[in-house]
Amino acid sequence: MSEKTVIKLGKVVKDFTLHDQFGQEFSLSKMKGRRVLLSFHPLAWTPVCAKQMQSLENNKKKFDKLNTIAVGLSVDSVPSKAAWAKAIKIKNTKLLADFWPHGGVAKSLGLFREQNGFSQRANVILDEAGKVCFVKVYPIAELPDIEEIIAFLKNE
Repeated sequence: MSEKTVIKLGKVVKDFTLHDQFGQEFSLSKMKGRRVLLSFHPLAWTPVCAKQMQSLENNKKKFDKLNTIAVGLSVDSVPSKAAWAKAIKIKNTKLLADFWPHGGVAKSLGLFREQNGFSQRANVILDEAGKVCFVKVYPIAELPDIEEIIAFLKNE
């Protein structure tokens, strides 16, 4: 995947609606006025992905203070997300199922790995108007540094 296909800073992310682990709808358009962290992870039930989602959960109060909603996204189905959230003790962070069309949101942001059938590991932050103000793709085996994200949000 070439870097030029990844969504660029300043671009508006097209509205999407996905279901979270509770089966509830999450619509990006309903988040206007808040910043949104889209934290993409390749697959549920893998150790690095679990740690990545737990880092969102463990920092929820910090995100709230920074007017930011953090959500996790992967191609897994809602039932899989529900079982996984319970297993890794995620109660307050929305884990979104980018299941159908398969990886549609990841594809729209240039973050889908066609050769693997799942997304890159990446963090994308949208400002209050829905524009990309931060994007970083990580090596698949690397846990994103949540402190880097929080520092960016504090200084933005």
